[in-house]
Amino acid sequence: MKKILITGAKGFLGKHVTELLKDKYELLTPSKGRLDVTSLKNLNEYIFYHKPDCVIHLAAVCGGIGANQKSPADFFLKNSQMSLNILSSCNILNIKKLITLGSVCSYPKFTPVPFKEEDIWNGYPEETNAPYGIAKKNLLVGCKAYNDQYGSNFIHLIPVNMYGEYDSFDPEKSHVIPALLKKFIEAKERNKPSVTVWGDGSASREFLYAGDCAKAIELSIEGYNSPEPMNIGTGQEISIKDLVVLIKDIVGYEGEINFDESKPNGQPRRCLDTSKAKKELNFVAETTLEKGLEKTYNWYINE
Repeated sequence: MKKILITGAKGFLGKHVTELLKDKYELLTPSKGRLDVTSLKNLNEYIFYHKPDCVIHLAAVCGGIGANQKSPADFFLKNSQMSLNILSSCNILNIKKLITLGSVCSYPKFTPVPFKEEDIWNGYPEETNAPYGIAKKNLLVGCKAYNDQYGSNFIHLIPVNMYGEYDSFDPEKSHVIPALLKKFIEAKERNKPSVTVWGDGSASREFLYAGDCAKAIELSIEGYNSPEPMNIGTGQEISIKDLVVLIKDIVGYEGEINFDESKPNGQPRRCLDTSKAKKELNFVAETTLEKGLEKTYNWYINE
């Protein structure tokens, strides 16, 4: 049975990937305390001792607009360190396959919609999350460089904004969907007359259920062996205003919605061209946004 190391296995996406792969592969799922990917020494020792056939690199320091604005240096430095370490260690220790995950934040601020993989170098990322997005681009550059120089099998997948069970609902760290769910749940519980949402609601986003992303990762273990990046998403976008109404209805909140236009919208639009994943992996996201939101809401309430 193939042995796979998952960095960040205890994180949001890591739990979805672990759940999907646990009966199909021998999995190594160390906690951050056992494997610190920012330490090259720790990483080398762990991989040398356990000898995985494949590494799925999910470990990251990430968060929403607020967290990106508060800690841009941390987001840049720690993610860059992890990127460089995982590439170096997997090369030195002859790992047969490395699957890395990038970020839609790496795309230029004004990328034509839908985002095509070849557009990723055509401009600077949206400013509020550029340090994170650029750090993630290290993985893309590194995969191609190591493949070119050493014949490595390092690949790079670019998922769009994800959500689902196990996501962080911490207001300081959460992305848009858990942040909104938490706001509406608390407003309903406390009978608040209104909820305030960052931005004017005009920005659009594409959202991918994390379980679907896990499926794309599973398919790529055997089905994709090119250093060229590949988008992973649904190919469908929704405005923040419409998303807010959808979440309000799922939670059952009956108050008013106020948009705080003094707060940033982030990137104006995000929607990926997912035709490459369909062609190369026969991957199509199966979970509708409404169904995924209901699953996330129910998980959070039960937790």
